[in-house]
Amino acid sequence: MAVHGTYLGMPLDINDLDVENLAYFKHCASHDFHLQRCAACGLLRYPPTTACPWCASPKAQWMPVEARGAVHSYTEVHHAIQPAFKAHTPYLVLLVDLDTQKGKPSEHEALRVLGNLVQPNGTLAPQDMVKRVGIGTRVRMVFSDVAPGLALPQWTIDDSAPQPEKVWRYPIE
Repeated sequence: MAVHGTYLGMPLDINDLDVENLAYFKHCASHDFHLQRCAACGLLRYPPTTACPWCASPKAQWMPVEARGAVHSYTEVHHAIQPAFKAHTPYLVLLVDLDTQKGKPSEHEALRVLGNLVQPNGTLAPQDMVKRVGIGTRVRMVFSDVAPGLALPQWTIDDSAPQPEKVWRYPIE
């Protein structure tokens, strides 16, 4: 069954034929983070796909995953392309290395999941919070409810985790 919603004025649609994303976002709507585990090689994968990127097996099971990790990279958006985001600039889009499966299948790989930096309630982070986050910041997943059956996985600072003394941020001109 297709899913439709609106996030900050932008339409979001998941088509009936997009079976993997429908399943993924169904878990997110329940505020549970699940990823596909390959039935052949046992590795988790993100984003959801029809086959394992390492061994090409089409068989997988959805597994709950602890959604905590460290910021691997980020982009700080100052000029919002979408008008609805303009009032929230600057905002951060984070690429997070999950603690789960870090260093597999090779030492430089990790499950890396995208999402915006948000407050614990799922609303986009204010500027003072944006300034605190950089590469290495510990984060945890929260969900922004968009519509019945649709929630977006997002990231907030993990106040329960030890944070690095100093995080790396891009120099500001």
